Amino acid sequence: MGYEVYVRSFADSDGDGVGDLEGIRRRLPHLAWLGVDIVWLTPFYPSPMADFGYDVSDYEAVHPLFGDMADFDRLVAEAHDLGLRVVIDIVPNHTSDRHPWFTDARSSRRSPHRDWYIWRDPGPDGGPPNNWWSVFGGPAWTLDPTTGQYYLHLFLPEQPDLNWAHPEVRRAFLGILEFWLERGVDGFRIDVAHALAKDPELRDLPQHCQVDGSMHRNEAWMCFDHVHDIDQPGVHEIFREWSDLAGGYGAVLIGEVYLLRPSQVVPYVKPRGHLDLAFSFAPMHMEYEPRAYRRLFSRFTSLADRGVAWVQSSHDEPRSVTRFGGGDLGRRRALALSVLMMGLPGVPWLYQGEELALEDGRVPVDRIVDPVGRIHPEDSRDGCRTPMPWEEGPGMGFTTGEPWLPMDDRTAVDTVAVQRLDPDSWLHRYRRLISVRHRLDSLARPNSIEWIEGPGQVVAYRRGPVLVMANMGDDPVELDLPPGSWRVRYTSAGSGPPESTPETLGGTEALILELD
Repeated sequence: MGYEVYVRSFADSDGDGVGDLEGIRRRLPHLAWLGVDIVWLTPFYPSPMADFGYDVSDYEAVHPLFGDMADFDRLVAEAHDLGLRVVIDIVPNHTSDRHPWFTDARSSRRSPHRDWYIWRDPGPDGGPPNNWWSVFGGPAWTLDPTTGQYYLHLFLPEQPDLNWAHPEVRRAFLGILEFWLERGVDGFRIDVAHALAKDPELRDLPQHCQVDGSMHRNEAWMCFDHVHDIDQPGVHEIFREWSDLAGGYGAVLIGEVYLLRPSQVVPYVKPRGHLDLAFSFAPMHMEYEPRAYRRLFSRFTSLADRGVAWVQSSHDEPRSVTRFGGGDLGRRRALALSVLMMGLPGVPWLYQGEELALEDGRVPVDRIVDPVGRIHPEDSRDGCRTPMPWEEGPGMGFTTGEPWLPMDDRTAVDTVAVQRLDPDSWLHRYRRLISVRHRLDSLARPNSIEWIEGPGQVVAYRRGPVLVMANMGDDPVELDLPPGSWRVRYTSAGSGPPESTPETLGGTEALILELD
């Protein structure tokens, strides 16, 4: 069971309004109590913060905003004492434009680090070398006036892409991974894992619609068939080297493989690929529709009996409660989907605050800091990144200062402290769900899944003696269980499983049952 900690927003120990490593350390008992096994920390490295840490200027240090290396070592040691494994973010597709490698690379066409990045002369019209487009909008090339060439960046211009065809880049990152493994980390979450290798010829992408300035960035991205800029065969050789290194430490490699089709994601994970896990992001881009989720889950599980990291929220997308309608309806829907994911082969993950059933925080336009949101306010990621509410009072236990993002729309019932006192709270429902997953061994072992036919609004499957079902509709349905004596181990409604098996499954209710 994994848990994502967005470092800036989890817990602030020094009152500057920004979360830090010491704040995380102090809150580790919450994660141990909740029952998670793996804690993923988002980037805490030195960075100019053009993209809030995903533009790294030093891969082997801690940004002073978040503490120092001693803080990191204490965090890892205490996590291990609590039985938690620590996974850290590694950002290998690009660096900051202020990383010493890039400042050297842009100083001269003959600089030692020039070929560590991807440079090309202008196209025949003086513009970019090809038609590649940035994920954040606009061409994926920026002209460097000092040397007269363009450099490639699939994200912000402040995030130049590394050239993974260069052997020195590969050797440098093996050294970086070893540096952190020697400090006791248990693995890495690999940012943009699917994009490290590029087409050697940098060929134009097939384009089927005209891009213009009025388009949303996602619409513009989808105007191209991304057959040369991402998901290239060469990336698998990189991860073979990483897997060889990580295996010697018993460490895990988890890929942010941001491809939505199961057939694209599964080749990255063992035994076909070299990663231990790859995130399935498709659930974050789907309507709350039972047939669509059943198709997705059955397709993934038919291709892989392990290796999928199941998520429905993250620091990059609106929280699932918000996407699913908000309020108690959104909360019930999000929990029902969590129940379905909790029983599947692979590893389910929670994003911080998901166990509290939080909605996105409200961030006024004049408070937006996300670089994407400053261009498209409606697309800001700030709402899902607002700080964690721990307890009542100013700063809500997150900070004694002014939080870096507003959290004044949070109420007492959103906090960990208040929800811990209520056995019917969302926090306790998620904790019970995690406990049931740990207790039912058959859920943790890869085995075949039998999908159960039933009413169209119900998604149900069986794994050996365990039956998982969710009513994704709003109206109750009559339960029609397979033959046998079934005992309810978990219900998403109320404070605990009923004494006897119910005859109906309530609207947006999910159950886990075990053959007695």
